Formats: sequence, structure tokens, C-alpha cells
Amino acid sequence: MPVRSHGDTKVWQRRSTPQQLAVWAGWLVVVAIFVACWQLISEKTIWMFVWDAPKQANDLATRMVPPAWGYMAELWRPIWDTLNIATLGTVLAIVLAVPTAFCAARNTTPSVAFVRPVALFIIVASRSINSLIWALMLVTIVGPGVFAGIIAIGLRSIGFCAKLLYEAIEEIDEAQVEAVAATGASRAQVIAYGIVPQVMPAFAGITVFRWDINIRESTVLGLVGAGGIGLQLNASIMSLAWTQVAVILLVIIATVILSEWVSAKVRHAII
Repeated sequence: MPVRSHGDTKVWQRRSTPQQLAVWAGWLVVVAIFVACWQLISEKTIWMFVWDAPKQANDLATRMVPPAWGYMAELWRPIWDTLNIATLGTVLAIVLAVPTAFCAARNTTPSVAFVRPVALFIIVASRSINSLIWALMLVTIVGPGVFAGIIAIGLRSIGFCAKLLYEAIEEIDEAQVEAVAATGASRAQVIAYGIVPQVMPAFAGITVFRWDINIRESTVLGLVGAGGIGLQLNASIMSLAWTQVAVILLVIIATVILSEWVSAKVRHAII
């Protein structure tokens, strides 16, 4: 901390004058960026719609009451499809994420110079593209339906699962691995008996947690034609059937709450 002298008296300062000027300059840049962004947003915004938004929201909420409970009969199959998309997509992701994670971890990768960068690229690419974008591309490639949704969820989940798993692999106790290797075990046996038992709790927790996330993501894939309850949601919105929309939203909320409960119970049992 700088100290300034006044005669024989020393006065403590938090920052020197150049440091204080640098802080003020930084704040000035932040304010300038904020003002520029606000001006850009203001130019692209129709403020008349913004001021009218509370009235429109209230009108929409009124149209959604009472929910059309009779529409529930048509939602059981889409709900089942949504659960299948989330579950099978998670299984697909785990099957692909496990070898990717072992290739990405420094202590298990066959090659730090070549294989590991490729595995890390797969992880980053998977996590960078949203499931809706995956679904949109896959609907174009394989056609609309549940199959496209399953692949979209799987491709989106590979990066998430592999990243957490390879970090767990890198944090294992190397003493146990060395003990297994000292018995003359092969590399496959070292992985099976020295590494896998240590990462199994993390693996199970990651799987359940990702399945819980995928339940939520699967509910909206139908908006781009990838199956599930999102198809009914999109059709009801397009036809302005707001009482049906209310039922679908309530069903989605109930499904997510149920998946949260199941996920919490399973994680608690694992831990």
C-alpha cells in the first residue's frame, strides 16, 4: 500500500495516483460499453410493445384458465416419448462419454500429444452446441420424430458426462492403481480393478444428474420436430389453444418435479 508523507506525518493511501487513475479509466470504459449496448438495444426494441407487455401477459393468463383437463388423454404418449428421449439419449451419451473420458484424462489417455486433444475437442464441441440446434440439424438429416430427439440429447450430453468423468479419473488415488499394477496386472486389469471402482460413485451420480437435465431439455425438442411433448405444445400455441397450453405446461412442470425427486433419491442412495 502506498504511503504519502506530509512533512513528518505519513498518510496511508489505498492506491497510488496512477493506480487510482487506472481504476477510474476502467470504470469509464465499463460505463461507455454499457451505454453503447443500451443504445443498440433501444434502437432494436419496440418500446410500445414493452410497455404493453403486462396487459398482454394478463390477457394470455386469463385465456389459459381453466385448463382443458380433457386434453390429458392425448398427452400420455407424448410424455412417454419425452421420457424415452431423455433416457435413451442419456444411455447413448454414457456409452460414448466413457471412452472419451478415459482418452481425455492425463493418467489414462493412450497419447497426451494426439489422442487427448481429440477427446477434449469432442467434449468442447458437444458442450458448445445446444440440444435444440442438434435437434434442428438431425431433423433435417434423419427426419422428424423421436429418433432425432434421442440422438440430439445424446450428442449434447457427451461433453457434459465426459468432462465430469475425466476430471474424476484424474483425481483418483494413484496408490491404489500402483498396488494393482504391482501384482503384474495388465493395463486393462489396472483400469478395471484400480480405476473403475474409484470412479463408479462419480459415474453413477453424473449419469443420474444428466438424465435429470435431459428430462427438461427433451420437453422442448418437439418445437423443432424432434418428438416428445413439445410437438403438442407447438401445435397448441400455433392454434392459439391456450387452455391446452396450460395443461401441457402443468404436465411439463409435474414431470420435471418427478424427475428431480427420482434423481435426488437415487443420488442419495449412491452417496
